[in-house]
Amino acid sequence: MRRLLIISGVAAAGALLASCATMSKDECLVGDWGEKGYADGAAGYPTTRLEEHAKACAKYQVTPNPSAYQSAREDGLRGYCTFQRGWTEGRAGNTYYGVCRPQEEADFLPAYQDGRRLHDVVAAVESAQSALNSAISRIENREDKLEAKQAELHQNGLSDEERQKIRDRIQEVRGEIRDARRSARDASDALDMARREADRVRYELSRRYPV
Repeated sequence: MRRLLIISGVAAAGALLASCATMSKDECLVGDWGEKGYADGAAGYPTTRLEEHAKACAKYQVTPNPSAYQSAREDGLRGYCTFQRGWTEGRAGNTYYGVCRPQEEADFLPAYQDGRRLHDVVAAVESAQSALNSAISRIENREDKLEAKQAELHQNGLSDEERQKIRDRIQEVRGEIRDARRSARDASDALDMARREADRVRYELSRRYPV
């Protein structure tokens, strides 16, 4: 699992960092690489973060100070690679980039994985609730359409062909309502299951963490 987390994290980091500059012009010109290294370590960024800083500052003819950055980054990592921070990072759904030393990771990683478990089950509840809300919205929308079409059918001056088209559409809308109601039932069942799983995980973790 750790390897998967690291691989997915590095890929996500690459995509994110490539999309925007990691340092502003003012930050580059000030050049406080110790402060930047400490902040990156405290945030759990991988070593490749310095390469992105270098790219961001190259346009201003500024180059990093690797020794100052890396030394301060190690200080920042000491505050990051803890049991408490592992839980917080996992609970927030943040990615772990495999930055902690083995002895520190022995405390950090189990707490991180537990936090991710809770994050994931809570996210599953939110997703199921969203699906249910969407299905209910579709039902209400189609019921409004059905009512409008039924009223349209009773208008005067319609030809037989026009009335038949309206009747056909009424049947289609009724079918859409049935489909939406099935979706709502499925979503409701999924929500119940997700809530039970979330409650189970919360109970299990409550003996070790503030959940």
